[in-house]
Amino acid sequence: MGHSEIEGKADFDHIRYAQLWEDADVLTDALGDCAGGTLVSICSAGDNALAMLTLDPAKVVVVDLSPAQIACLKLRIGAFRSLTHSEFLELTGSRASTRRSALLARALQNTDPETHAFWTALAPDVDRYGIGGVGKFERYFRIFRTRLLPFVHSRRTIDDVFTPRTPDARKAFFDARFDTFRWRLLLNVFFSRFVMGRMGRDKAFFDHVEGSPAQHVARRIRHAGVDTDPSQNPYLHWILKGTHGDSLPMTWRPEHYDTIRARLDRLDIRPGSLEAFVSTGEKANGFNLSDIFEYMSPDVFTQVYGSILSAAAPKARLVYWNMMAPRRVPPQFRTAVETRHTTEEHLKACDMAFFYSDFVVEEVLE
Repeated sequence: MGHSEIEGKADFDHIRYAQLWEDADVLTDALGDCAGGTLVSICSAGDNALAMLTLDPAKVVVVDLSPAQIACLKLRIGAFRSLTHSEFLELTGSRASTRRSALLARALQNTDPETHAFWTALAPDVDRYGIGGVGKFERYFRIFRTRLLPFVHSRRTIDDVFTPRTPDARKAFFDARFDTFRWRLLLNVFFSRFVMGRMGRDKAFFDHVEGSPAQHVARRIRHAGVDTDPSQNPYLHWILKGTHGDSLPMTWRPEHYDTIRARLDRLDIRPGSLEAFVSTGEKANGFNLSDIFEYMSPDVFTQVYGSILSAAAPKARLVYWNMMAPRRVPPQFRTAVETRHTTEEHLKACDMAFFYSDFVVEEVLE
């Protein structure tokens, strides 16, 4: 089995996600002790695959169906090798910059011709938004933030979201100043299945979704604004303000920069599906599966899950998210894995990538 079900349904020629919208802190914690092992990661924009290098594995195999997403990782590799940490943050768009074109040129110096040509064509957008702002998903949020949000909340209210508060004070702020009628109306329209399918995620990604996307988003934003501390949430800060605040995603933090740079040669990039890796017969000690199971029918999910187990070493952990389509170990494989419930509950409570309704950590039994 070398092909993925979603491969024939969605377009993979453009950047869907220009940065990771999954929290690498909870991912790396969930994977546990992986020193010296082989890890497998869905690429997406590459940030979480890079974060996995901090676990000191022998190798991180990175797979993705999208050449554009692979190009995101290859550019990041060039940036880590060529730029200082502060320059990297300017290039990504995390910090303001007037020199992104020059930084992009330096990051691309030693990349392959395809990656160089791909990003050179995007240079005007990179100069304006940073490499972390040029994906379809990021454009969707930019429209939300710049064209619609000002009709709902003032700049002062948005700034006040990120004022540190106690949980009770966060709830009071959210209920009194943020969760207004206009806000709820905006969510119902902009995060409807129709609008998200056309402007945010590919409509094929909703084939197996249950319930209302808008209601799901409303619940999760309340979680981000009340249950966790918005002042520490880089993902919410980008959505509402267009950059990161005082808190950065794990991969972009200064304390990890040199470690990741020193281990870049441990990345093994393989364009193609996860199923293609499974077919090689290799064994892995941990899997970052992103939310790929959401895109699969229940029958295909069961088939793919079984194939992943066949490629998993004893004690390997399968780590993945669910947004709106519930997926957990299929019944026929429940005796082969142990769900790490305590780990899940602890990490779900501090997951800053608030879109997801569930976070799953399953360990393969010996």
